[in-house]
Amino acid sequence: MSMKSSAKYPPKAIYRSLEAQPHLDLEKGQETQLWGTLTDLPIALSEQVRVQSIEALNQLLADTITLRDMYKKHHWQVSGPTFYQLHLLFDAHYEQQSELVDTIAERIMSLGGVSVAMAHDVAEMTMVRRPPKGRETPAMQITRLVEAHRHILASSRQAAKVAAEAGDDGTNDLLVSDVIRLNEKQTWFLAEHLVTAHLE
Repeated sequence: MSMKSSAKYPPKAIYRSLEAQPHLDLEKGQETQLWGTLTDLPIALSEQVRVQSIEALNQLLADTITLRDMYKKHHWQVSGPTFYQLHLLFDAHYEQQSELVDTIAERIMSLGGVSVAMAHDVAEMTMVRRPPKGRETPAMQITRLVEAHRHILASSRQAAKVAAEAGDDGTNDLLVSDVIRLNEKQTWFLAEHLVTAHLE
């Protein structure tokens, strides 16, 4: 049967619903909350305390994202006799750090802040030393990871103390129960691989 219009079946008018039309013009996009601003949430914490915690958590988030991505880099690039064991270990640690990234980011949002998210913003903020693009020995890969863990643990302990003194129990609990405990355990797993390793 022909789909061409005829006198019997005149063409129908097409009406577009503006409300249901996808907005595809990125130039007209607007941020709903600017970076560094705070929404007013009824969580019984002052703005000053929340801003203080958000700043510390965003720095921690940038460092944790960097550590997470370093694990994936080493997972791909590891070599040598311990390839299989380290390939699996690095990936397991990557998955755990990914969960931690989500936990930290959601805490920032629940305090009324905006969590750092994009790679270029993370790269500008992180205090973790950047590894080279190329491959390194397993011993050097592990040493870089241990150093990143040490940095995150030091800053987390300080942030936990400040949060506790400010009465931000939720942030303190996250830092102690999630961040510090996980990073301590992963550091232990890594450091044991360096007992007889040489960096040369």
